[in-house]
Amino acid sequence: MTHPFRAVTLGAALSLMALTAPAQAFDITSMTEDERAALREEIRSYLLDNPEVIMEAVSVLEQRQAEAQAQGDVDLVRVNAEAIFEDDHSWVGGNPEGDITLVEFTDYRCSFCRRAHPEVEQLLEADGNIRFILKEFPILGEESVLSSRFAIAVKQIAGDEAYKAAHDALISYRGNITPEALERIAGDLDLDAAAIMAQMTSEEVTQVIAANHALAGRLQISGTPTFILGDQMLRGYMPLADMQALVAQTRQE
Repeated sequence: MTHPFRAVTLGAALSLMALTAPAQAFDITSMTEDERAALREEIRSYLLDNPEVIMEAVSVLEQRQAEAQAQGDVDLVRVNAEAIFEDDHSWVGGNPEGDITLVEFTDYRCSFCRRAHPEVEQLLEADGNIRFILKEFPILGEESVLSSRFAIAVKQIAGDEAYKAAHDALISYRGNITPEALERIAGDLDLDAAAIMAQMTSEEVTQVIAANHALAGRLQISGTPTFILGDQMLRGYMPLADMQALVAQTRQE
């Protein structure tokens, strides 16, 4: 004898149960093994006949996850706002009095950071009203650490303008980063190479890197580049046009 569940579609089966038991919610745990097997077969048949439903479900799930991530990021930025936007060791460029702030966590050996660099420069120049903060976040090995130590030491020894020149040189440098290479870069920039090389190993430089790593940990940042724009975190490289659109959107909020 054919079980009733085998004679109806999934939708009809659920409707039938709703009609015959209106006073109580459908409880799958009360089904017999035969009923469960029949229901599973109906579901399988439905999905095979309508595979687009799976993609629709995946799309909805991804959207919900993205929304949850975005809200979580907003909360993380709010809690850590002082360390993100007002620390006493990060370089501030663009327009220091700008109406919005863009923060970048960067690593000099990161190919996507290098790709983003000229586009960020274009964004700042074309807009003229963005405060820009750079966070040294070396995560790609010893050369990354050496580069960041050098850049931070330059800022501490020679100031913000020298730091920017060193940053631009490092982000575009294509050779191996060694102490000798850093000494040459310092010489090319007319900096006191000996003083900077000595400062690189100082506790002051170590503290900056440690503070940035601790902040990144609290913000759940594990890759570069990571940008913070307003209360949003933008994880990964973004083309110039997308960043311009997000800047415009941030100003409207």
